[in-house]
Amino acid sequence: MCGIAGILGADQPPEAAVRTMIERLQHRGPDGIRVESGPGWCVAHARLSIIDLEGGWQPLHAGGSTVIGNGEIYNYLELIEEFGLQDRLTTGSDFEPLLHLYNLEGERAFTRLRGMYAFCLIGADGRTWLVRDPFGIKPLFIKDDGDQVGFASEPRSLTETPHVNRHQATQLLALNYALDDAGLFAGARRLLPGAVVQVTDEGTTFREQIPALIRQPVSGDEAELLARLDAVLEDSVRVHQRSDVPYGLFLSGGVDSSTIAALMARLNERPVTAFTCGFDAPGARDERAHAEAVARALNLDWRETTFDEEDFWRILPEVAWCLDDPTTDYATLPTWKLAEAAKGTLTVVLAGEGGDELFAGYSRYRRALRPAWLGGRPAEPQGASGPALDDWRDAAARAAEPWMSPLQRAQAADIATWLPNDLLLKLDRTLMAHGLEGRTPFLDREVAAFAFNLPDRFKVRGRYGKWLLRKWLERHLPAADPWARKKGFTVPVAAWIAPRARDLAPALAAHQGLAQVCDIDAVRAVFEHDDHPSGRWPLLFYAVWWNIHVAGMERNAALRAILPTL
Repeated sequence: MCGIAGILGADQPPEAAVRTMIERLQHRGPDGIRVESGPGWCVAHARLSIIDLEGGWQPLHAGGSTVIGNGEIYNYLELIEEFGLQDRLTTGSDFEPLLHLYNLEGERAFTRLRGMYAFCLIGADGRTWLVRDPFGIKPLFIKDDGDQVGFASEPRSLTETPHVNRHQATQLLALNYALDDAGLFAGARRLLPGAVVQVTDEGTTFREQIPALIRQPVSGDEAELLARLDAVLEDSVRVHQRSDVPYGLFLSGGVDSSTIAALMARLNERPVTAFTCGFDAPGARDERAHAEAVARALNLDWRETTFDEEDFWRILPEVAWCLDDPTTDYATLPTWKLAEAAKGTLTVVLAGEGGDELFAGYSRYRRALRPAWLGGRPAEPQGASGPALDDWRDAAARAAEPWMSPLQRAQAADIATWLPNDLLLKLDRTLMAHGLEGRTPFLDREVAAFAFNLPDRFKVRGRYGKWLLRKWLERHLPAADPWARKKGFTVPVAAWIAPRARDLAPALAAHQGLAQVCDIDAVRAVFEHDDHPSGRWPLLFYAVWWNIHVAGMERNAALRAILPTL
């Protein structure tokens, strides 16, 4: 896990400019920075050492080709064996085999990778590539100025004086995230998940998109499918544990994290370290007791941390800073606190993102399968309307394939929109702010090929989603109580904002950033009246975010400008 940046295409890219770009990403790679130039390129790497601590420094070179990457290629050992690369390697890095594969077979090598990655590969054949993993676990942004192309792990490296893309900001406030490749900062574009882009003297050319979801029919009875599920999950967790530094997991006590915990306990001789966050607020949904039951059953080294109102105001500007490409998902707050707690104990953290999307866990999927007279409605973002909802529907339509069932189309829509632009963005930025690597064993190509292609009845049955996964957990970890009613994950932000809402109203009603995208009278009303308390958090977050990333304020000053009494 690292930060990468560079400039491509200029005759002599300015090394000083690239060094400035990578220094803005030093939180992603606290172990050291390297900058290197070649004909028509200059690239930089901020390293978080995970595999081959001594020899894995990047850029890496082989046969005249160069690569610089962020993330992990989990099947690097299998690729070494399959292609007989043992005698060619000079490091133990998981990225070096990619260079040798590229020299053997060109861009076909990109489709062989199993992992989370964003990389720039400068080939000995004179071609240069920017590539992002199929689920969008690792970020990559580009800025094409015509004469040269800049790339970086975060847009903060590409924009000296950012101005907000108003359309994307409207999406953010309506959906909790911005869609598509435009990003919130005008001029810096996201590469879409799975993108394979060739960089030439004429600029960037999209070549293909490595699919996250493939058609691979799965059949069998319950016993056969449970056995296959066990094998594919164990294999994924096994390769996701490949690390030369300490690893553990975030444990909520839900089906997904409990499944990962059970497999990690199976695969490790020593107790696995697990961190859980709970909320200190009246009426808050708190699953620490459930997580503790799982931890005791598996003999985990369980650590709990509490998130309270003081944490909320302390962490809000920190989260707004680390999310230069933002999501207003309040789950960023406890994830940041968990990363803060785990730092110093762990360097690699496994998490359950992707389980709901691949195994159909959300209640909206079940509602979408009901007829209208039984309360059925499309699996669309709740509360969204107008142009933002139209944009989401367009993205969902692009993600659908003719062979998909209605359930699969709902899953594919989330995998193309909500997953990369909210859940995975949250995990990447909040952990990287603490120099931690987040890994997602459910978002593995082998797991996805199996889970997404399960017959619908093994995903949704009656009032239960993730039916086969629950059956597996019932057999292997009954202490997880997999058939219990899902409590959902809510952070009591409304309760923490409420006592200060009227103090916030005048500053937010006069806020320059909000005035560009909102009806200011409506903003004032949200904070002066108690009719829509849930609408306060996105507006407050966006105002703090704008103060930091557009107005250029220091983190705590960005909040005090809105709430001086804090």
